Amino acid sequence: MTATAHGTVDHAPRVGLLVIHNDPVPETEIWRMAPAGVSVHTARFECPRADDTEYVGSPALALADAPDVVRGLDHLGRTGVDSITLCFGSSSFFGGPGFDTAFVAAAARHAHGAAVHTAATAITEALTAVAVTRPLVVMPPWFTEPTFRATDAYLRTAGVAGDRIVQFALSSPWDTITRYNAFDAGAHWTIAPDAVHRQVVDAYRAAAAGTYDSVLVPGSGFPAQGAVASLEKTLGVPVITSNQAVLWHALRSTPYRIAPAVDPTLHGTLFTRRMRGERDAEATPVRTPV
Repeated sequence: MTATAHGTVDHAPRVGLLVIHNDPVPETEIWRMAPAGVSVHTARFECPRADDTEYVGSPALALADAPDVVRGLDHLGRTGVDSITLCFGSSSFFGGPGFDTAFVAAAARHAHGAAVHTAATAITEALTAVAVTRPLVVMPPWFTEPTFRATDAYLRTAGVAGDRIVQFALSSPWDTITRYNAFDAGAHWTIAPDAVHRQVVDAYRAAAAGTYDSVLVPGSGFPAQGAVASLEKTLGVPVITSNQAVLWHALRSTPYRIAPAVDPTLHGTLFTRRMRGERDAEATPVRTPV
């Protein structure tokens, strides 16, 4: 029997996601990957990117204390989720690891005992778990050069080799849309797994042998999970996406030390790996009826 901030439980993990107001991708992909019994709960907050501008970061405390973020944390915490992950990696990339530390500490005040994480932390833990340091980093088509530089710097602090970024290209009808406005214009609905597979394979094979040891897709709003299995089969290396890493991290850091099985042949070899410092699983806990 395992006691947590939410009582004594026998449930599979309840995964909480904190997502910007117009991004359907994290919960869509995580629901598809989640094992039977695992539930996914989402709260939304207004994206801090001003209309028709490039996003260049948010102060951690200002974001954690924004009224809609506080409300989302409060609602998810009261729902009884076991963890809450901020699915907005750009804020971490611009703020560096210090953003993650500060945001988690501030957000925890509103989360009613649920563990708080960031997607960027989940990504770096996933890279450590699969023991890779030279990923081909595939950026969403709406990211711009400031985000490229920030992401590269953030990954370098985690021991990842830099200057390995490529960007997914949208089809020609999107050429008239300013790049940083493409997501809000609905570009995420147009991205198909076969296009992701084709572009990633082409970029990977265009480099000299040994240049890359993996593939990383760091954007929460970029629907790439459907291409993971085929890419791993074709390239023979681990493929990590932001949303895949978020689910893996949430399951592996559950307070009950239980990691329900996710099929790695469908969703990636990451799900065969344990998290750094993870302890052996405990016996299945039992909930006291309420």
